[in-house]
Amino acid sequence: FTLRLGLLALSLGVIVGIPAGVVAALKQNTWVDYLTSFVTTIGISVPGFVVAIFLIFIFAVGLHLIPVLPKWEDPVSWIMPAAVLGFGTMASLARYTRTQMLDVMRQDYIRTARAKGLQERVVVLKHMLRNSLIPVVTILGPAIAGLITGSFIIEQMFSFPGIGAEFVVSIFNRDYSMIMGTTLFL
Repeated sequence: FTLRLGLLALSLGVIVGIPAGVVAALKQNTWVDYLTSFVTTIGISVPGFVVAIFLIFIFAVGLHLIPVLPKWEDPVSWIMPAAVLGFGTMASLARYTRTQMLDVMRQDYIRTARAKGLQERVVVLKHMLRNSLIPVVTILGPAIAGLITGSFIIEQMFSFPGIGAEFVVSIFNRDYSMIMGTTLFL
């Protein structure tokens, strides 16, 4: 369950973070860029358990969109823990993508591609995004490890039956062999 949750959170982070960074870079110094910077600053600086409390209060208690006591067979129950776990990764990817895109936008070969008369979409997707993603992809490896090992608190908050919850239960039960095994695994 933990691996599935981590991969789902990583997918959400990539699917939302990279396009948000691209749009923020293309709309530099507009309200879109400022909003993206504000959200990414919150995502980087606010801990996951605080985000989880706010999301539980808004979507489960206030709007009744997501069940308070989840059934893990139901795909809707996976949305909130994955969103909370992937929020920090999304923010980091968006910030990093924006920075890389702004750096690539100022390169000579981008000016040359535009001077050749290429469509803006081709310049952005083929030249700018492709060269911007090289450094961004390198942070995905540590992000995967961070998502899997950083899920202890999130699994406890959402009553998620994963390795983090098993680790916490083994600490309370003083099951030293399980503690050592999960530590070695993680």
